[in-house]
Amino acid sequence: MTLRALTLMLPLILSAPSLAAELELRRSGSSYANGDPIWVLQLRDGGQVQDQWQAVASAKRHQQLDRRWSPGNGSPLPKGTYRVGAPEPWGADLWLQLDPLFPTSRSALGIHNCYPGIGCICIPDRQELSDLADAVRRYNVTRLKVVD
Repeated sequence: MTLRALTLMLPLILSAPSLAAELELRRSGSSYANGDPIWVLQLRDGGQVQDQWQAVASAKRHQQLDRRWSPGNGSPLPKGTYRVGAPEPWGADLWLQLDPLFPTSRSALGIHNCYPGIGCICIPDRQELSDLADAVRRYNVTRLKVVD
């Protein structure tokens, strides 16, 4: 490759999403009026937050339950890293499959539109779920880290 060709490609390379883009789920410290905690789902690329969405990861009464138990007690997802599947149609909504990359008996986990969310990651706003799906495709996101 010539120096001129590399110089022309450099802006494209620098603006392209990295291969290390991932989602990160954490508690926001805020709650809805009914007491359900608000979580934040962030898209991080190269350590920088590129976008974020308000999420629900279980009702207030389920927050302290065992997060690794199954067939499901409605608790938030266990802390750890998950493989994120490509967004796919799920009835009138979208579904992003989540596969834990650690031992757990939890299954059938995903990101989708719902409220209240129990056991999965709920994006209450359908347009925000669509925006999230577009970002997952654009950044080639394949990992989610549940921080707390």
